[in-house]
Amino acid sequence: MWHKTLLGLLFISLAATAHASAPEAAYAYAYGSKAFTRLVEESYRLIPSTGRESFYAWFEGAYARHAKQGLRQSLEARRRAYSRLRPSQKTAYERQSAIWAYRTVKALMPRFSLERGYEFAYAARNGERQCLLQSVLIAGMLQRIGLRAGAVMVWKSLHGQVSNLGHVSTLLRLSNGHDLLVDASEPEPFPEHQGLFTWDAAARDYRFLEPRFATDHEIQAYRLVGNGHEAPVSEIAPLGLRYLQSQFYYYRGERAPNGFIGPSTPQGLAASAGFLQQAVRLEPGNPLAVYVLGLVYRKQGQLEAARQQIRAGYQLYVRYGFIPDGPKAAYTWAGE
Repeated sequence: MWHKTLLGLLFISLAATAHASAPEAAYAYAYGSKAFTRLVEESYRLIPSTGRESFYAWFEGAYARHAKQGLRQSLEARRRAYSRLRPSQKTAYERQSAIWAYRTVKALMPRFSLERGYEFAYAARNGERQCLLQSVLIAGMLQRIGLRAGAVMVWKSLHGQVSNLGHVSTLLRLSNGHDLLVDASEPEPFPEHQGLFTWDAAARDYRFLEPRFATDHEIQAYRLVGNGHEAPVSEIAPLGLRYLQSQFYYYRGERAPNGFIGPSTPQGLAASAGFLQQAVRLEPGNPLAVYVLGLVYRKQGQLEAARQQIRAGYQLYVRYGFIPDGPKAAYTWAGE
């Protein structure tokens, strides 16, 4: 058993150092699609309960009561209207559609929950949401209309507060060549978050970026953190579907009862480790999942595995251009 455990730990550690893969399907999880449905079904599979209303039935029923019309009919009507617009008319309609999706999600899912809001199953049960779920949902709705929307991580808020990839937001690519953040965690739909984590197509890797805003909250370019170079909007893409799947598992690991966020029990830590290992398998380039898995190993007393994992996570942050304080301190503990 110990031999198998060592092999598993070695696999996770080596996988964490692999080069990040391209964000395939960054715009391919439209609401109601097979990809979106897989995210929903995975959530339901992992939440042990019976007799739960399906997410689609709950969300679309709530929308019908709220808007007095069907959600899929509304999405299709918006898709048809968008397809008939002249190029010069599209940006205004894209912004208006983003406001509609933002208001819809906030109205139908009024409760914000860090503990459970990332699960579609709990959204249907309690009307709860969290930044990852709401960002994927808004992006999926906008994709269904025909817009280019995806999700990105936030490492510096609109107020300049720095975190270790502590938030998720929707990123909408406008027809005028600019980007626009859409965030249901904020009182207004289009915040100017100061630091994002996205895909850099030119480097074919993930990057920490600082957006350069124009008027009306639109992003007209990005500064690459670490080297100060500027990247045009066309070179930046949202995170791919596998990264988002990985992030769902990250939150499951972070928030497992009696797991990483204490007070911890051996059973809770084992659950956290299992979810985080799956997060790393899905996307070895997810620095947060790689790093926090090392912290879980440390709490479990698996110190050598913890050191390897923390070092691997630290190297990912270095590669992407920014090292938050937590990984810095953990790397010092792990030894250079």
